[in-house]
Amino acid sequence: METLDYITLNKKGIVPVVEELQKLLADIQVFYTNLRGFHWNVKGKQFFMLHEKFEEIYDDMNEKADEVAERILMLGHTPANNYSEYLKISEIKEVSGVTEGKAILGMILDSFRKLMIRERKVLTLAGEVNDEVTVAVMSDYLKAQEKTVWMLVATLDD
Repeated sequence: METLDYITLNKKGIVPVVEELQKLLADIQVFYTNLRGFHWNVKGKQFFMLHEKFEEIYDDMNEKADEVAERILMLGHTPANNYSEYLKISEIKEVSGVTEGKAILGMILDSFRKLMIRERKVLTLAGEVNDEVTVAVMSDYLKAQEKTVWMLVATLDD
């Protein structure tokens, strides 16, 4: 028996959800790596605040990567676990060499926009197959990320 047999989700119906979760995992992993670079390399008058905030965000993304990978496993599939695969399917692209705080914030906000688009797609697909757990996870992610985006946008308004 498989987990899906016990949680009573349709094996075929869940495939589109898993496909989008795989893409979300790739987006999260690439974003995480970008955030590490931003954390290490940011310069300027807002260094202390941004350095700390970037660490907070990448810690959160690290937890989300684990949650998404575990959800893929619960749904009877295997999460991708290599960057070559992530880079093929992620909407978020690798970034390097950026040190200026405002430029970094713009890139982070763009990444959050891409994440939230993907999460809303996962939420919709999961709702169509009565996967309430995935819906709840995506809803929680969106709630927290919208607040973070609001705060980052306010930071840009100096």
